[in-house]
Amino acid sequence: MLEKIKELTKDTAIYGISTIVGRFLGFFLVPFYTNVINTRDYGIYSNIYAYLAFLNIVFIYGMDSAFMKYASQNEGMEKKKIFSTSYIFVSITSVLFSLALLFIKNPFSEVMEISSSYSNLYYYLVLILFFDTVALIPFANLRLERKALKFTSVKLFNIILNLTLNFVLVLKFKMGIEAIFLANLAASAFTFLILVPEIIGNIILKIDYAQLKKYLKFGLPYLPASLAATVVQVVDRPVVLAMTNESTLGIYQANYKLGIFMMLFVSMFQYAWQPFFLNNAKEKNAKELFSKILTLFLIAASMIWIVLTLFVEDFARFEFLPGKSIIGKEFLSGITIVPIILLAYLFNGIYYNFQAGIYIEEKTKYYPYVTGAGAVANVVVNILLIPLLGINGAALATLASYIIMAAGLYFFSQKYYPVKYEYAKIFKMLLVIFITAAFYYYMYYTVGLTMIYKFLILFGFIGSFLLIKVVEKNEVIRMIKMLLRIK
Repeated sequence: MLEKIKELTKDTAIYGISTIVGRFLGFFLVPFYTNVINTRDYGIYSNIYAYLAFLNIVFIYGMDSAFMKYASQNEGMEKKKIFSTSYIFVSITSVLFSLALLFIKNPFSEVMEISSSYSNLYYYLVLILFFDTVALIPFANLRLERKALKFTSVKLFNIILNLTLNFVLVLKFKMGIEAIFLANLAASAFTFLILVPEIIGNIILKIDYAQLKKYLKFGLPYLPASLAATVVQVVDRPVVLAMTNESTLGIYQANYKLGIFMMLFVSMFQYAWQPFFLNNAKEKNAKELFSKILTLFLIAASMIWIVLTLFVEDFARFEFLPGKSIIGKEFLSGITIVPIILLAYLFNGIYYNFQAGIYIEEKTKYYPYVTGAGAVANVVVNILLIPLLGINGAALATLASYIIMAAGLYFFSQKYYPVKYEYAKIFKMLLVIFITAAFYYYMYYTVGLTMIYKFLILFGFIGSFLLIKVVEKNEVIRMIKMLLRIK
């Protein structure tokens, strides 16, 4: 089992290079934006990108997941047929969806609250959607074939080009938020061009319509499910905008971005986890392996959460230039949402752990129920708490929805693919996290959190894990030795 965990850890580390380095380079745009763009424009940009997230789901309609499911079970020419059918069909529908969006530009722009002065952003939006979609299945193929280094290289190129163009277009050409969209479009288009050899090497100019029906049957349930999941991720933006204003949304979104560090960890795990459990589902000790991985994931995520919770404000307020902080000073009033967002991403990682059973047993039809429940909870809690707690209420809505989604997916996964998780350890870890979070906010709003208090909380948190025997000394030593042997 250790060798399997080592394999997952190695892939996670390689995907982590593109994810961490790439997203971290992208994160440089947050201090850049918040120091050169006002809160109102940042709110407008955030709102449009929320709709971009929704439309991304519509354009791919679960076909990337269907491709990974069936391609993982085949090799050689049969695998190329699966790639070809999936890719050609997605390319055709992407063209049709793009044309449809252009046809309904005026009414849809009003729904998105894009003013006439920003109407050109709509065209960038459509083109970004198209190029991102036609790259998804080639990227999925790289993951499935464990070409992690190539995957990493292409992703990094996308991020670096995007980052560079943002600086050039904003600072030299003074293009404002239009620069964000133009840079994204250029990076997406060039990324697609880089993947063309990968596409040509795997494609056969033929669609197998009988197989396509099977892929659609598997993938289409992801459309409502993924839309609901996207609601969980981004619906807070239009809701905050509707209940407050563009400036408040800008402040909220800038601080939400600080959750990136937990999101990075969860994302790199997810990239490696999906092909890992598909490839190891038939192993004799698969369920025991999956159980141990959840425990190890939660231990790692918990340590990331406590460190970031305690010290993220110090990071955000750091001045890299006189008067220029990591998060622009006019945005810093929203820093209190960050520990909540970090915890929400932790539960998102737990949710991804529970996906194994649903995938393996082909029970994707339950995704809409799970994500739908999370989406409804998000909207309801947003409406209830934003008037009372402001943007802290929006952050709590995100946390509530991820908890409900993790619980729902656990229920359905256990029904069809029961795994005996280490419940005692998991419960103890979550209990320590919530008690620590409550104590953190009590101290924050009463006596304040000095550096001494922060280190005392940190040592107390780690000590609690050792005291309740969540982490065994021999397990720590064994895992460290295993990680040191990864090449």
